[in-house]
Amino acid sequence: MMPSVPRILVTDAITLGDARYPDVEVVDRAGITRAELLSVIADFDGLITRSRTLVDEALLRAAPRLRVIGRGGVGVDNIDLAAASRRGIVVLNAPEANTTSAAELAVALMFAAARGVARSDRLMRAGAWDRAFLGRELAGARLGIVGIGRIGSQVAQRAAALGMQVLAFDPYVTRERVEALGARLFTSLGAMLERVDVLSVHTPLTAETHGMIGAAELALLPRGAIVVNAARGGIVVEDALLAALESGHVAAAGLDVFALEPLPREHPLLARDDVVLTAHLGANTVEAQARVGAEILERTALALLGDLSRGAVNAPALAPEVVKALGRYLELGEALGRMASQLGDERVHVLDVRCEGRFPEPPAPVAVAVAKGFLERILDEPPNYINAVAIAKQRGIEVRFGEGPASGGYRQQVTVRAGGSGPTSEVAGTVLGDQPRVVAIDGFPIEIRPEGTMLICTNYDRPGAIGKVGTILGDAGVNISALQLSRVGDDGLAMFALTLDQVPPEPVLDLLRGLHDVIHSLRTVRL
Repeated sequence: MMPSVPRILVTDAITLGDARYPDVEVVDRAGITRAELLSVIADFDGLITRSRTLVDEALLRAAPRLRVIGRGGVGVDNIDLAAASRRGIVVLNAPEANTTSAAELAVALMFAAARGVARSDRLMRAGAWDRAFLGRELAGARLGIVGIGRIGSQVAQRAAALGMQVLAFDPYVTRERVEALGARLFTSLGAMLERVDVLSVHTPLTAETHGMIGAAELALLPRGAIVVNAARGGIVVEDALLAALESGHVAAAGLDVFALEPLPREHPLLARDDVVLTAHLGANTVEAQARVGAEILERTALALLGDLSRGAVNAPALAPEVVKALGRYLELGEALGRMASQLGDERVHVLDVRCEGRFPEPPAPVAVAVAKGFLERILDEPPNYINAVAIAKQRGIEVRFGEGPASGGYRQQVTVRAGGSGPTSEVAGTVLGDQPRVVAIDGFPIEIRPEGTMLICTNYDRPGAIGKVGTILGDAGVNISALQLSRVGDDGLAMFALTLDQVPPEPVLDLLRGLHDVIHSLRTVRL
């Protein structure tokens, strides 16, 4: 017989707190092996994990009763969201739990770097009493924040309370929101960097933000600036930061995250007295860990009992039958949103989503999926189907939805137009053979699966264009796994899209952009 209450299995070590939910049964099997998990998961309605447990297609197939997955913390990389969504399984997380801890650590690193705390500590332990070091006060200093989202906003509030002048760069927030925090918004990263005494980074790690603070950006800082990164390793280029420290252009740094973790013992940053290092401790406080466990247990229990209002990452606002009917179109919408966020160079103000043809269910949720996919690359926590449109509006992006009869060569088609102050970018897609497909980019008909790294090339209709691109990629060891061509337009331009096995290095992309005789434009899309 079925148990009288839903059952939740906890598979990773997590502090669940003292909360008790009489309407659910919680079974704590932290550290359970993969084989054991596969053998028992069929008996559970809910699953709570951290990063250790892989929740993939095989596990979901073994879990016919599973309705809710709770991920303690922010990231959900260990969970197959698409597979869960197709089965109508709600995926939850608790991203807010570590916000205060992460913001406080960033401020702590600022203080420690400015006052040489780590340096003096090491000298004293070595028997030296050195009072010659002159630190800097943070009061009155200009703090530049890159990414003023959930954590960046809290850093801004704390910095303002310390008497710092707060400057911000974030192309996806409105000026009104930044000014409400008492900060000044810059539309150019370079213009902000030229004015700051302390730089603190608070963006997610994406293709757009990877390496965004490199040698050129560090050179823009006033001499003697302090650099703090408590967001993600790889946003600040470590070699460039090391060089700036060695030259004295950057006075000190505070780092909690690194491109390679744990930091190798031979890493040159470890030998520097002007760098404060912590081991990715942003979320590691007693309070944050307690909040993570208590919140994810509460959210999972409530979701099993019908309340899907908190922390849902995938499609909780939709009935399971709607998710099942529209599942592939929701995947398509998210993929088109991710592409739209990368195809244009201008800040987007409008996302126009049009669904043409007869869909298995009313397709309005597809527009929410587009907004969710568009925002994923620019937020420091995953958006979901409940909050995506509201977050877009908060950041000055209007999401529009329209329907119409089939007008092209496909029974159903979703078209996304992303408009800003400059040219509009457009991408369209459909579902063929139960798989999402891109069928047009900026008006060029082209059919390709939205996956991996895609190189979108607009080219002049001349012989040898594809060959030249292929030769450069081949010489660099970048394999082309798929190629699709469009027809030539009235303006003499055509398009071809390449799916690559890896992201081409920037020097290779520079070589491709230099093919002015055949390449009109080149864009990289990472899905």
